Amino acid sequence: MTQKLEVDALLEAAQAKAKSDAFGDMWFLEPLNVLVDALNAEAKLNEIGFAYSQHRLTSLLVDRLRLRQYQKDHPEVLDVEVRLVAEICGLPRTGSTLLHRLLAASPQLTSTDNWECYYPLPFPGEVAGEIRKGKAEKMMEMALAASPDLAKIHTVRWDEPEEDILLLDRTFTDMGFDSFYWVPSYGVWLRSFDQSKAYKELREWYQVLQHQDPSRVGKLWVGKSPHHLTAVDTVLDEFPDTKIVMTHRDVTSAVPSYASMVHNLSTPYSSDLDKPAIGRYWSERFVEALTKLADSHARRPERFIDVPFTQTVSDPLGTAHRVMAELGLTVGDEDERAFTDYIARNKEEKHGSHSYTAEEYGLSAEQLAHDFRFYTEEYL
Repeated sequence: MTQKLEVDALLEAAQAKAKSDAFGDMWFLEPLNVLVDALNAEAKLNEIGFAYSQHRLTSLLVDRLRLRQYQKDHPEVLDVEVRLVAEICGLPRTGSTLLHRLLAASPQLTSTDNWECYYPLPFPGEVAGEIRKGKAEKMMEMALAASPDLAKIHTVRWDEPEEDILLLDRTFTDMGFDSFYWVPSYGVWLRSFDQSKAYKELREWYQVLQHQDPSRVGKLWVGKSPHHLTAVDTVLDEFPDTKIVMTHRDVTSAVPSYASMVHNLSTPYSSDLDKPAIGRYWSERFVEALTKLADSHARRPERFIDVPFTQTVSDPLGTAHRVMAELGLTVGDEDERAFTDYIARNKEEKHGSHSYTAEEYGLSAEQLAHDFRFYTEEYL
């Protein structure tokens, strides 16, 4: 692969497409440059990967320009009150997705849907997001065709609640990038970078989504992503009423499972991937993330709610009741019906299983148990 992504060319393409150069604060150029350098030097993009990355990065820059235009056209959006009551964190396979979608079913709460994470701004003449919903459904079909095992690893639907980290793609500070590509230098850099401006923009995206949907007025937001483990204190500082809902489970299966998902996501876009390198990288990143979590948890215990995986799967309704109570919310009859309906629907969905071993990713149960002992002894 001899083609190289160039930041200047991406900026120019975005400006031409959006017919604007009003990016505002250019702070995002640092993460964008780090990401592009890593993509060029490390990701080993094939032709499909290069074309996709060029298109995707350009689209994210276009969204930045369109966000500023939306705020200019609708200045009242800057006064929209966003009340983010919880950010659900946790490593993969810890029940975080189940808990997120269960809580999001409550009529008191709202969450980012998959389709609006990818297309958060309305197209000209669009009514009720219908164009964006159609595009998101087609995009999901293409993604599942490119990575057939993805649905077995992480249940995805275009019209279901999805991780709010997808909104942060537009800041280029997002764990999703080193999950989607082999860009270890970017991932290491990200975890030492001050993400406060990114989270201020996350609030702006929440404002935009709430402004478009009057039914969300008065509701509390519940977000979810393991990315928030990379910036726990930043989340708590930017959203002072938010609590971190941490889902806990033995990591000896969670880490290899995530490595398998990363490999599955990256394969269509890269000409060469090293499974053991992927496994070691994510093991190190999760040790780092959980170490920071433990530090924040010790300093600000009142801002955390701990949820064992075993409780979530054995008693999802009881878990929802407990978390709602700890968030200061009362479960009413409508909440009860919504939770029961979602639990029934979730059971009906088919969840496949994907095959992998820790060893093929350069890991072992013994080593993982040793490396994460500080975490398991404290929380499990």
